[in-house]
Amino acid sequence: MTRMFVDAWDPAYGASFEGGASDGPASPSSAQVDTDVEVPAAQWAPIDVSAGVRCPDVVLLVDGVRRNDAGLWTAEEDGQSYAGLAASYAAGVVRCDLRRGVAELAGARVGRGLFTASPSAEDVQAGSVRYAVHRVSGTGEASKLPAAVQGPLTALEIEISGEARDHGSDGADLLVVDGPLRNRRQLPRTIGYVKTQQKQYLPAQLTQVVTALRPGQRTPVFALGTVWGGWSWYLRLPGASGAPWSGIVRVECSPDLTPEQAIELAELSGATLPRFASSAYKDPRAPQNLVPIAGLERRLRGMLGDSRVLHRALTMATARTR
Repeated sequence: MTRMFVDAWDPAYGASFEGGASDGPASPSSAQVDTDVEVPAAQWAPIDVSAGVRCPDVVLLVDGVRRNDAGLWTAEEDGQSYAGLAASYAAGVVRCDLRRGVAELAGARVGRGLFTASPSAEDVQAGSVRYAVHRVSGTGEASKLPAAVQGPLTALEIEISGEARDHGSDGADLLVVDGPLRNRRQLPRTIGYVKTQQKQYLPAQLTQVVTALRPGQRTPVFALGTVWGGWSWYLRLPGASGAPWSGIVRVECSPDLTPEQAIELAELSGATLPRFASSAYKDPRAPQNLVPIAGLERRLRGMLGDSRVLHRALTMATARTR
């Protein structure tokens, strides 16, 4: 009889893994993968945290949020019109001092932008809030503008992360980025934390190792030949429902590291990340949405301000330009 499982995540957030005809762990990625990095593929098996591995003294968790405040259109002097998007975004860092058992906000900042391909668009002052122009390349179709917000948001995350490390880090920390590293891979002692699995990178026989993981166990490190590249591994967090992919996260680190350095970070992630796993009664995306990240997201969304007030201010500001 086919077994069925209810995904632990609130359906408003999607699913912890994305299934379907073209996406999800059941759908193989086209990326080239080297599975012989830590051990030969024929010897793959779940790996427990080594007895000698200890958590870093300080763990920094960085995340960003974004929100579309209003869609706009420009009217150019030559009769052309361009789509625009007024968006707010924020990034922050939670500093967890594991020696003292203290977590605190180490820094947070809000940015606003007007994203458009219009060659004549200028900054928009909406009440007390300024939306700085970010000119996008190409024709600037409205459907592609939300993706343009990711660049400034990532830059803000990098800036905030650097400042948090400059104030109170002695080099014994670990930086956890919520999501893929992408162009943050230059950050030292950093791992990317991917909580939603949209592609299956491993062949079927090695996927069985992933689904056989017990809480706290990880797979061997493998190399991903994607656009961004890098070393990667899977880890199962405690508190999973028992479904094959429940509680599974993919962790990655910079391709600029040696295999030995990547394995060291993999060991460190297995000793560190499970202690931050969330509980189902507290978080609809448990256990993958780490407790400090969930709190940071709430704080950052509050910093974005009231969307209705901003939308009204943008409406009034653009009316004055006509």
